[in-house]
Amino acid sequence: MIEAAELSGLAGIRHGFMTRDGGVSTGLYATLNCGIGSKDASEAVLENRARAVAAIGMPAGSLVTAYQVHSAKAVVAETVWPREAAPQVDGIVTAKPGITLGILTADCAPVLFADERAKVIGAAHAGWKGAISGILQQTVAKMVELGARPARIRAAIGPCIGQLSYEVGAEFPAPFLAQDPAQARYFIPSIRDQRYMFDLGGYVRDQLRALGLVAVELVGRDTCSEEDQFFSYRRATLRQEPDYGRQISLIGMLG
Repeated sequence: MIEAAELSGLAGIRHGFMTRDGGVSTGLYATLNCGIGSKDASEAVLENRARAVAAIGMPAGSLVTAYQVHSAKAVVAETVWPREAAPQVDGIVTAKPGITLGILTADCAPVLFADERAKVIGAAHAGWKGAISGILQQTVAKMVELGARPARIRAAIGPCIGQLSYEVGAEFPAPFLAQDPAQARYFIPSIRDQRYMFDLGGYVRDQLRALGLVAVELVGRDTCSEEDQFFSYRRATLRQEPDYGRQISLIGMLG
């Protein structure tokens, strides 16, 4: 488990970016696969999720996750909803103690948020599609609705695909440059012609800073290159593997 300095030590708030270690799954999913959407045995995934929640010191049965769809939609969690009723969103926030928010990733950027004074927390799944369309802005907006203030919100961007692992096609930068030509800074040339390497973590970090968040931490771990520590969709695709696991990132408030 990886903890972020910006979120550590906050009163009553627990968090952790899980690695792939410490679970019961085997094979492609070894060992802490928390992805219900994978083809792993469901009983193994549920056990792994329970272990992850326990690892951050939150109570059993407190986990809420979303049916992630690379959207810009965020919701408020008032209670722990059934897993099969998870909303199709990519951001969840809450001001209720006893709820653990969970985000599943396998290269996309998991982002955890906390306003210690307002007692409001959030979690977002920021792939490039969600990030460019506004998932970070919507998650922060939902936190503000519950009493948080951007200048007080601390945020941590967990392990995600690193720039040196994230090759994209010639057309990929266009929507970013249309948004702001200065966003060319997130792209460097690939060794292959007409291709670029994209800095997802840096893009997410700067989007958060533009929202007025002062305390933003980028963990800076590469899910694609660090095979012993993380699951990776890109790595699995390049190897033509039939499936891949997902790591979970968690934040919760004690009652």
